[in-house]
Amino acid sequence: MAVVTVAQQKGGAGKTALAAHLGAYFAETRSVALIDIDPQRSLARWHGLRMARARPANPITLAEIAGWRLPAEVAGLARRHAMVLVDTPPHTDTEARLAIRAADLVLVPIQPAPPDLWAAEATLALAAAERRPVRLVFNRAPAASRLRSLLEAEIAERGLALLAAALGNRMGFAGAFAAGLGVSEASPRSRAADEIRSLAAEIEGVLG
Repeated sequence: MAVVTVAQQKGGAGKTALAAHLGAYFAETRSVALIDIDPQRSLARWHGLRMARARPANPITLAEIAGWRLPAEVAGLARRHAMVLVDTPPHTDTEARLAIRAADLVLVPIQPAPPDLWAAEATLALAAAERRPVRLVFNRAPAASRLRSLLEAEIAERGLALLAAALGNRMGFAGAFAAGLGVSEASPRSRAADEIRSLAAEIEGVLG
């Protein structure tokens, strides 16, 4: 069993979609639970679309819980599922701290631009304070750019861990999400699905 908390103080970093696409992919081979503690409840709405389908190919458990009950909910779901993914609110409040404290890995999505890295500093500090392993991941990233290379160099200089796998700015991600699917289900032969598979494999490697 493993708990992955997706956290980032900056809104619009793609936390929810990342949790959904990873959850759908992992659900192809194991039991998966999602926990939505973001007040916007976008992950819960995605799950609702998924459940509205006649027969979701790969069932996923959803929990919407927050506050002091969160640690017990995470622990309970982790006992019953091989993978638990937590989507957090876009700020470092008490609930985000609890979700990070419960994590085996904290995943911090950033677009390859300085403001996203700056905004991630509070989340990185929180993970460090809780002594939880953390990895940055590029989301909505161009294949190559000077800015991306500069940001990769800054991340390395600061001693931060960046996953090699990155997700591009591809319409397949948005289209699958809007249908209550993961991109690996909606377009299994697409570049977007390949990126999710590569990212998931790297996450599994970190988790051991």
